[in-house]
Amino acid sequence: MTQIVWQKSSFSAQGSNCIELGRPADGIVMLRESAEPDTVIATSAARVGALVRAVKAGKLAV
Repeated sequence: MTQIVWQKSSFSAQGSNCIELGRPADGIVMLRESAEPDTVIATSAARVGALVRAVKAGKLAV
């Protein structure tokens, strides 16, 4: 199995309260909370992009 390299935003603090992203395969994006690394959500890159665009546009409360 391929090792997943997890990344977090450069805007995140060094604590364990961050969203991390991993890309195990083409088109798949995995999300996890750094404080709960065993809980992982897998989705598509397109859906993560739609989420980011909605947040930036102010369509979702953050």
